[in-house]
Amino acid sequence: MQRLVVLCVLFISFFAPSVLAQSNSLDQYRLGSGDVVKITVYGQEDLSLETRLSDVGIINYPYLGEIKLIGQTLPELESYIYEGLKGDYLVEPSVSVSITDYRPFFINGEVKKPGGYPYQPGLTIDKAAALAGGYTERASKTKIFIVRDTDGSSTTISVDRSGIVLPGDIVTIEQSFF
Repeated sequence: MQRLVVLCVLFISFFAPSVLAQSNSLDQYRLGSGDVVKITVYGQEDLSLETRLSDVGIINYPYLGEIKLIGQTLPELESYIYEGLKGDYLVEPSVSVSITDYRPFFINGEVKKPGGYPYQPGLTIDKAAALAGGYTERASKTKIFIVRDTDGSSTTISVDRSGIVLPGDIVTIEQSFF
């Protein structure tokens, strides 16, 4: 019995941080052009909608007017809609915002099928390369770069093969000398 408890504790301590990190990164994820967002207000079908964000990222929401979604996190958007509907329109609205389809990521360089691919939560460089048909025989395992938009500006970061890929990232796998 003690052995089972020890195994359970080891299992939880090994996997819990990765689950929490994934959940945390999604809470911090900022909406961008191409994301499909679903807004649900429990019991209020006329206030629920699903839309793909355009480059402008502004939607016209019932009772609240125009809302800019690009750059907001899901908790920020939920809070904004909750506060806007509370009081004048609803007593205690139950608002839920989720992403039903992430914007794609792009991978180029030394992969067999460069291009844009649908993002999947938990995506790493190795998994992204696998979606792109795998690495070529000339692919560098150390010269890997991601161009990522953060707060409206592009940043280039060097990562290893276990690096995390986010929606909208542009991954470049450089050529190896050997």
